[in-house]
Amino acid sequence: MSPSPRFGSTLVEVYRRSATQYADLPAFAQKDKAGEYKAITFREVYGKGLDLATALIDLGVRARDHVAVLADNRLEWILSDYGILLAGAADVPRGTDITDAEMLHILTHSDSRTVFVESKAMLGRLMAHREHLPHVERVVVMAPGQEVPVGVMRLEDLMARGAAMRGEGDRRAEERAAGVLPEDLFTIIYTSGTTGTPKGVQLTHANACSQIEYLPLDLRSGDRALSILPIWHSYERGFEMLSVSRGVCTHYTSLRSLAEDLKTVRPTVMASAPRLWENLYLKILGNVKQAPPVRRALFHLAYRATRHVKRAERFFRGQELDIHGRSILESLPIAVARAAAWAVSVLPAALLDGLVLRKLRAVVGGEFRGTISGGGALQPHVDEFFNFIGIPVLEGYGMTETSPVLAVRTWDNLVIGTVGPVYPATEVRIVDLQDGSILYPDSARKGGGRGLRGEIHVRGPQVMKGYYKDPEATAKVLRDGWMNTGDIGMVTFNDCVKILGRSKETIVLLNGENIEPVPIEGRLVESPYIDQCMVVGQDCKMLGALIVPSLEHLRQAGFGFSTLAEVAASSEAHALVESEIRRLVNHGTGFKSFERVAVFRFVPKAFEAGDEMTRTFKLKRHVIDARYAGLVSEMFGHGH
Repeated sequence: MSPSPRFGSTLVEVYRRSATQYADLPAFAQKDKAGEYKAITFREVYGKGLDLATALIDLGVRARDHVAVLADNRLEWILSDYGILLAGAADVPRGTDITDAEMLHILTHSDSRTVFVESKAMLGRLMAHREHLPHVERVVVMAPGQEVPVGVMRLEDLMARGAAMRGEGDRRAEERAAGVLPEDLFTIIYTSGTTGTPKGVQLTHANACSQIEYLPLDLRSGDRALSILPIWHSYERGFEMLSVSRGVCTHYTSLRSLAEDLKTVRPTVMASAPRLWENLYLKILGNVKQAPPVRRALFHLAYRATRHVKRAERFFRGQELDIHGRSILESLPIAVARAAAWAVSVLPAALLDGLVLRKLRAVVGGEFRGTISGGGALQPHVDEFFNFIGIPVLEGYGMTETSPVLAVRTWDNLVIGTVGPVYPATEVRIVDLQDGSILYPDSARKGGGRGLRGEIHVRGPQVMKGYYKDPEATAKVLRDGWMNTGDIGMVTFNDCVKILGRSKETIVLLNGENIEPVPIEGRLVESPYIDQCMVVGQDCKMLGALIVPSLEHLRQAGFGFSTLAEVAASSEAHALVESEIRRLVNHGTGFKSFERVAVFRFVPKAFEAGDEMTRTFKLKRHVIDARYAGLVSEMFGHGH
């Protein structure tokens, strides 16, 4: 289905429309040297984009060329993006955390003849490998005020050059932009991936515009967003395109200044990753634990009361997770219990909200309407906590190959434990991993196949064109327009998607039992003493876990550890974590006997983004497996 021209059939049209409709409203804001936010309007961004496009065309950048952008979040990234797309080209983005080997692979494989780099530091890395990049003809440094060697250009100079040409009547950029077609590529994003060599995901203007056109959320002009996730990643990139289309102003921040910027900007919306909310959750609970007894008691009373009220309200709105298809008889006692809890709790919840919970909401600025959390699974206890205290977390689901959103909760359809309903104009089917039969939708099955777990396949206008120069890899995941996500999940009786794991992550024990590690890992990190973990046990008799302990919380418990190595050597710490594992993963918490973690080992360092994790904090299981192969072997007694 082709998107209607309501917002535009290409990103070029979307950008032009926003420049007209939102003209002098702030579009992007970045801190100056004094630390103050300075904004640029939608009209100004578009004008500077045309200036840059004019200069690029004059330099010889052709329509449908590929232009690499090696930079992190900053206003100049957006200006470069506008210029490249208005010149009819497609960008190939990646952050500065890229390794030299990845950089060489991406620049060579993508046929990028023009490369934008963030600063002199990135330029130095590029020039050190110049002899291996004979096809690169033009290099542009984005950060203003940088001294560059002969033969290298500066973004500010190119924009000034283009502005002068446009002032003399040059309209090549406008003509080139008018020739961009919906089926043209707007980007090739090389997946960071958890396995293997990065593959170039080809996304078209039509792919991007379908996300804009069918957005089921109420983003509106005047909203303020904070940008913290990597802009080269499809998720943050997509959110910023949505923001442009709706007149939302995006403010650039960083992890270092996030707490301060939440208070300064007072954002209404933002894209985020689960790790942000997990860290904030631990910080809040840590503060509560250290508060005076009266304040501590008030917090627990307030949270308990609001939890009863919110659970009752969600149940009666049909927003309580249902994976079995409850009958009226099954629902009746739940309804009675929820109604009674609501009646008892509604008044204290209202009173305590103003006393206690409103202060917690002030942590995110006080005007927060919600966040869309993506790039990984949100832990259930964290999910419930923020939604119950009045900070809406709209968890979403997608992948780079689908531009990226496939499903997302909305303010009106927020079923905790799911990633929301399927994105409009998108089809989903659940496929049996054993025989390939379609489990959902199937009218012959109970509930049409709802509640049955299998592999998620999707079809829709956001599905990629394919992997660049890799027909074999494309054929493995794309067939008849259906994208095999590789994720295991189900459609609930609430008509929402629930993610259960990855087909490639499934651990198969020696007895043949198939186990999804993610729910177990999610439960384990509920312990304050477990910061991160990865469940292992492929072809073993039982499950084990590699655990990164929380130094901070172990110290609060009275231990005098200063390093993770000291924790690993402590029998007391081992006994404490072992008891936590037994407390969290057992029959009473919903785990089968073969899903219990029987053995574990502490690892000597935290899992870090760009090393053991992707930039969106997904575990690179193959990297961790290889790095700690000795620990795993020791854990299972060598013979597994």
